[in-house]
Amino acid sequence: MAWRVLEQGEQKWSVVPAAERRSDSPLWSLVLSFRAIGERGPAFWAPFPLESPSKAKLFAQAERIPDEHLSALLAERLG
Repeated sequence: MAWRVLEQGEQKWSVVPAAERRSDSPLWSLVLSFRAIGERGPAFWAPFPLESPSKAKLFAQAERIPDEHLSALLAERLG
């Protein structure tokens, strides 16, 4: 299920957050899954500059990310 749905041009994108933690760090980092909605469209993972020692706090911070920032990251990745 999509956390957010963005529209870029004529394509809709499903955005889903995930948290990852490297073995040498106590902090969780936010990564976002972008998947084009429709027939086997493109998909990619993109790191987002948020970190927290708590996964719950990381996801709470992610909820406050404006759609404009997500759209900008998407546009940057699509180049």
